[in-house]
Order: sequence, then structure tokens, then C-alpha cells
Amino acid sequence: MSKKIVIIGGGIIGLCSAYYLQKEAHEVIIVDKSDFISGASYVNAGLITPSHIISLAAPGIITKGIKWMFNSSSPFYVKPRLNYDFLQWSWLFKKSATHQKVADSIPVIRDINVLSRSLYEEMKAEKEFDFFHQHKGLLMLYKTDKAGEEEWRVGQKAIECGLKVANLSQEELRKLEPSVDSDIKGAVHYLSDAHMTPNDFMQQMKAYLLSKGVVFKSETEVTGFNVKSNAIQSITTKNEDIHCDELVVASGSWTQNLIKKLKINIPVQAGKGYRIDVQDETQITIPSILLEAKVAVTPMDGFTRFAGTMEIGGINHQINSKRVNAIANAASDYYSNLKISNEAKQNAACGLRPCSPDGLPYIGRVSGYENLTVAAGHAMMGWSLGPATGKLITEVISNQKTSMNITPFDVERFS
Repeated sequence: MSKKIVIIGGGIIGLCSAYYLQKEAHEVIIVDKSDFISGASYVNAGLITPSHIISLAAPGIITKGIKWMFNSSSPFYVKPRLNYDFLQWSWLFKKSATHQKVADSIPVIRDINVLSRSLYEEMKAEKEFDFFHQHKGLLMLYKTDKAGEEEWRVGQKAIECGLKVANLSQEELRKLEPSVDSDIKGAVHYLSDAHMTPNDFMQQMKAYLLSKGVVFKSETEVTGFNVKSNAIQSITTKNEDIHCDELVVASGSWTQNLIKKLKINIPVQAGKGYRIDVQDETQITIPSILLEAKVAVTPMDGFTRFAGTMEIGGINHQINSKRVNAIANAASDYYSNLKISNEAKQNAACGLRPCSPDGLPYIGRVSGYENLTVAAGHAMMGWSLGPATGKLITEVISNQKTSMNITPFDVERFS
């Protein structure tokens, strides 16, 4: 049965949800407080990452976080705040950062990433799309034996999960990617991964959805909800009330504050990331992670993107030049003859990744409301998991069997 569905959030998760919902003949309206041309979905590294099987809440990350807290250019930074939501999230993060919980999440993260990768490939095969998409894998470049050994242990776990991984020597790496610096000792190559150009895809997806009758309401902030008999009748904005049969909250880092209006607590903290786009030819042909620096490098359609840092510091879009410089310096340290210009650094942008305490997204229904579904908390995997999340949300709303078990993504697991 066709339903009128309102999606709050116009990022990759919201658009992919709309894509699959309209395929089931639902009427879809997407509401966003921004202009549909900015945010984390536009400044991310564009990586599709079955390789990222270890969640953000990994053992040892808290110790590193405390160490990095005093370094303004560190790759992972947590700004301490006397704020209840932040303190609760931090406590839950600490509880989640155990070897057992990470081990339990590995097959879950693998399965949803592999599902999403196949869905991107299905989209690419449709005649309506012509977005940039390459399947060259992901190189984890390392300068120290310690970093290489740690990553290869992850690589071996990925092989056990059925992913294809190669441990490259320095000579093998340079044959594959000659642009790397001479002091790079080697790389772990995850051949399962792919990459895209985010802006390219987002623009094509918006055009496709508009052609299918999906309504976009930009610069429209949701101020409240009208509820009757455990169902959300409509959302309230400054200018109008918008009726809905179903509501999908896919509002990223704003999810926790927004959904509090319904007396629901979903722990989410914003993790700020930065990107620098280099228009000059870099000779880089394969996406990479610079392991010690925690910087992602992606050759996109006509330019190379350098992205990195995870800054847990609340919702703000202030650009920290020290962190931008740290990304640029790391790029020069790992690639021969690469120097990022001041102009490129001055044009750096940031986006807010919505981080759950355990590194798994929230996908599914909320008890107490018969027509409320949440899709949020994807952290650094938002781009990778967009199609899978949209597909799962659509299956839930359409009362279909889900493509995978969504119990690990329970929206109320921290309640």
C-alpha cells in the first residue's frame, strides 16, 4: 500500500532511503535544514569500505584519545565538555570498546558493507545514472613496522571474513602505486573496496529523485511533531505542518537533539572531519589510508581528495587550520613530489559525522510510535552504507523481509 513518507535529512542516508521508497511506489518528501549542497555527504572520502570491519569503539582508542587530547593536530580529538549527552555518550563508548564487542560487530559491519557495495553496483548499471565509480581496492600505507603488523592482523581477520586482502612489500607497492614516498615500508591492500566522487553521485541522485516526483524542501527546519494515538500525524516547520503516514529521521549529527522532542534518547555525537581537494595532477591512482596519520586519500573524477581527523567537539562548523595543515603535511610525507597549495588548504571544508557509542548505526523502528523509523549514527561509514541503509529502511516500512538481520542496529539498544 502506498504511503506518504517524510524523510528528515537530505544527506546520503536520506536520499538513498528516498530512492528505495519511491521504487515501492511511496510518495516521498525530503526535508532538510540546509540547501542540499553541503554537509558530510559532500566532503567525505567517497570510500565504499567492506574493509572497515573494526568499529570506531575499538580497544585502545580511549588511551590514544587521552594522549591525542593535548595535541591540536592529532587525528582523533575529543573536546571534554560538562554536557550530559556528551558524558553519557563517552561512558557508553567506553563500555563498548571491548575485544568481545568488537569481535561480535565484525561480521555485522562486513555484511552491511558488502550489501551496500552490491547495491551501488546495481545503481551504476541503471541507465539513469552515470556516476564515477571505480573498484581498485584500498591501500593501507605504513611507515613503521608496528603499524604494518597491526594492520596485517586486521587484514587476516578480514580474510577470515571472506574478504580478499594482500600484504604488499615495499617493492610490490611501488609497482602498484609509484607515487608513494621511498620511506613507505609497504601496504595492506583490501581489494574488496571501491570509491566514488560524492558530489557527482549526490547531484545525479537528486536529479533522479526529482524526475520520479520526490519533493525536496530545503532550508526547512523541523521544530516539532504532532502526535496522536502513538502515531506521528505531521511534522511542524516554521512555515507549515507536513502530514505523513510514515516518518524517517535521517538527520545525522542532529538526530539526538531532534528526536528528544519525542522524548526519545538516541546517543549521537558529531565527529568533525575535514577535506582538501587538489585539482592539480597528483599521479595517485588507488585510494589509500595513511595509517600513522589517519588520513584518507581518494583519486576522484578530475581531482584528488585528502580527508581526515575525527573531532568530537559538538555541533559546529569552525575550520581548525592546524588540523587542515596536519592533513596536508601528512599527504606530503607519504607521496613523492606532492605539495598541497595554500589555496587548496584555504578552500578546505568540514562535515559532521554522526557517531554512535559502539560504532554501529541505528536502523529501524522506535517502540511507542507506530510510524517512526530512524536511520542515523553511521560515523565514518555513512557514504559506504547509504544504499544498504536506504534498502533496509524501505523493507521495514514496506513490511518486507529485511536483506540482513537488523537486530544489531536496534535504535533503542542504549535505552
